[in-house]
This record gives sequence, C-alpha cells and structure tokens, in this order.
Amino acid sequence: MAIARRRIDLEEGRAALAAWQAAVGQESVGPEAGPGTPPSRTVLATAVRYSLEELTARAPGNSVEVRVPPFGVTQCVEGPRHTRGTPPNVIECDAATWLEMVTGRLAWSAAVDAGRVAASGLRADLSELLPLL
Repeated sequence: MAIARRRIDLEEGRAALAAWQAAVGQESVGPEAGPGTPPSRTVLATAVRYSLEELTARAPGNSVEVRVPPFGVTQCVEGPRHTRGTPPNVIECDAATWLEMVTGRLAWSAAVDAGRVAASGLRADLSELLPLL
C-alpha cells in the first residue's frame, strides 16, 4: 500500500493544533465550559487537515471515510477498499467536534451518543484510534 503524501508540514500542523487548543482553552473541558476566543479559519483548517493526515498515517487503509466539512476528508483503516459511489463506512462531524476528539477533550462514544458525529457502517468506529494526541 502506498503511503499518502502529507500536504501539511508537520511543524505547521502541530502549531495550528496548539493554537486551536489555546484558543478554545485547554483547561475548559466539559459541557459547563465556556468557549474561548474562536480560532481563525486558517488555523482551524490547518489543524483539521493535519489531524486527518495524522489519522491516515497511523491507520492506513481505505475502508473508512472520515469527513470534516468543509476542511477535509480522508480514507483510513485497513479493510475492503471502496472505489465507487457512497462508501459503506462513513464518519462525519464538524471541525470543533473532530478536534475535540483528536485532542482527547471529547470521547468518541460521548460524541456519537450526543449526535455530534454521524457514523454509518460496521467499521465506522474510531474509538481505538482517538485521541491522536
């Protein structure tokens, strides 16, 4: 299997993720936490794209499609390759939810239970892969 080429520089991606964490307030975890200053769209986009690339690097494959509109999409997790139409295993969420799961601020199961993640298909479960950092 070919290794996907990274489009986001590692240092730039880590810096964007750190900037996102600083913007939302690393210490404020939970539903009672108030939002911090929203990060810029550029920071948000870079953090999402970097974390999607990191997910693909850690779990290469083509059986699950992870969508974080409008910033990015990736295929990951070994298994049957999907080539046409709508993939059978799809995960979709907004950028804030994705980054909260990536950084461990939000558990996969809590996000799914709260309806913040749409996951369809037998392999559409990232609980063993998240958090990434």
